[in-house]
Amino acid sequence: MNKIFSWPRFVAMFYKEFTQMKRDRVTFAMLIGIPIIQLTLFGFAINTNPKHLPTAVVNGDISPFTRTFVSALQNSEYFNVIDTDVSDKESDKMLAKGDVNFVVQFPPNFSRDLVRGNQPEILITVDATDPIASVNAITSISNLTRNVFNYDLQHGLSYLIPNNSPANVIIHAKYNPEAITQYNIVPALMGVVLTMTLVMITALAITREREKGTYENLLSTPVTPLEVMAGKVLPYIIVGYIQMFLIIIASHSIFNIPFEGSLLLLLIATLPFIAANLSVGITISTFATNQLQAVQMNIFFFLPSILLSGFMFPVAGMPYAVQWIASALPLTHYLIIVRGIILKGNSIMLIWPQIVDILLFMVVVILMGMKRFRRTLD
Repeated sequence: MNKIFSWPRFVAMFYKEFTQMKRDRVTFAMLIGIPIIQLTLFGFAINTNPKHLPTAVVNGDISPFTRTFVSALQNSEYFNVIDTDVSDKESDKMLAKGDVNFVVQFPPNFSRDLVRGNQPEILITVDATDPIASVNAITSISNLTRNVFNYDLQHGLSYLIPNNSPANVIIHAKYNPEAITQYNIVPALMGVVLTMTLVMITALAITREREKGTYENLLSTPVTPLEVMAGKVLPYIIVGYIQMFLIIIASHSIFNIPFEGSLLLLLIATLPFIAANLSVGITISTFATNQLQAVQMNIFFFLPSILLSGFMFPVAGMPYAVQWIASALPLTHYLIIVRGIILKGNSIMLIWPQIVDILLFMVVVILMGMKRFRRTLD
């Protein structure tokens, strides 16, 4: 009669399971890799108090006072002044493209009005599509303005120092003046949902056929790797557009989010993004030997995408090495596209660099998938 529990049998099962886990390299890599990625992302990349946000200056009065204010912004660490001499038109374009988060504008005769005690205005335009990213930076502006000119206003101008603030800072929150969080989150959900669902669906495509035994029949047909991948991808493009329309309708009817740009342009710009995600899914399916591995690889791709793309935390506040990784993810570029079209009314001239980056990513992934698929044929 067998015992209910036998230590030798338990040790044998433990050894067998552990050996099998080590042989499954993908699963073992996920067990080690995912905690490391999470530790890196949450420890270094995610920052709820972003600093070094890109800033441009429209300087209508080049003087020691304006230089002092710009230097104070830079020293506060919340601002990274990338250009100190841009025009009004150039600054508007930089805000629309997302190249800068802030534009600081000094009016003509700023120094003259300052020394006369007339409290000249400093206009600071904020890209408010992501209100969380700019809150602390705006607060720092209010604090530094009170004392920033104290050194310059000495000697004969010391009578101006006791004033609450020698200059008046005007904050103009552009694109989302009421700082409504849904304006930033809901349009971006379009990219997140497409990434999460389309990569997962296509990642299971070939692995499901392999497990069911129909994969061998597919390999025996005269179809080429490109034809297989295209045949797997195209049906799900329709699914992606259905999801997209559902989110657009919900964002307008439920959350009252304005649609400032062209719907046709958004549809066209979304096609490369859908294709890129489907290509990732197909490529994953050529590496995975079963559906569990496909799901694990999908998590490996989706987790950095959602955390590094700017969906939850601004990319500009992340370390430069992490920003480089984020720039390689298609979701990072698509969020700039979708927010730019919906909230800013951007045209094709402002979003085409992001489309090119997504297309380049798609081409690289497709080539990887085709190369891997050829190997499975041998």
